[in-house]
Amino acid sequence: MKKELSSIYWLWIPVIAMVIQIILELSVSSNILSRLHSENGPHEILQALFAAAGFSVALFAIISRKVKGVLLNIWFGLAALGCLYVTGEELSWGQQILDWTTPDFWAQVNDQQETNLHNTSSWLDQKPRLILLVGIVFGTLVYPVLKIKNIFRLPDNLDFLFPSSKLRILALFVFIPQVIEKFFELFDVVVFARFSEVQELYMFYFVLLYLIIFYKKVIKLQKT
Repeated sequence: MKKELSSIYWLWIPVIAMVIQIILELSVSSNILSRLHSENGPHEILQALFAAAGFSVALFAIISRKVKGVLLNIWFGLAALGCLYVTGEELSWGQQILDWTTPDFWAQVNDQQETNLHNTSSWLDQKPRLILLVGIVFGTLVYPVLKIKNIFRLPDNLDFLFPSSKLRILALFVFIPQVIEKFFELFDVVVFARFSEVQELYMFYFVLLYLIIFYKKVIKLQKT
């Protein structure tokens, strides 16, 4: 593994992807945008791929035994479980691939008649999503400012878990478009056809890069 993650991943891919997204929002019809954001559209597929890749990174960090320390292994374990959950849910645990019929008893409790959990309760969908969003915004954009100004700082063993400064661009792309979206909603203007799908794409990509950078940082420090 290279010591540093190329700026292609944490800068240029997010920037180019956002430019493409804006061009699509401005230039294509609502029907095409609807298909792009559909269950088998590119956004949903990429979300599942990013989450699956994040699961692989976290699992590798644990089973490789290169990461020392109970706290760090617990952290990677939680990340692995979270990424596995997202991957499974995005694919409806295989239904999106194998196209099986949802059992009647489950279709009655699932908003979209799919074999997943997040469409059965906000506690399995919106609440975890909100926690991740707050974690990204606070950990990457707010906490560094509080630390620099000596307003608030966590103990070193917890401070170590926070995201790299390289991920600030991604964090801004997670947060700023939502602020813009909410502002224009006041005037009944729709900026993004389905901003939640775009935001989730950036959130899961953020998690993937966070895990890669964090793993590199852990290995580097434990070798010194």
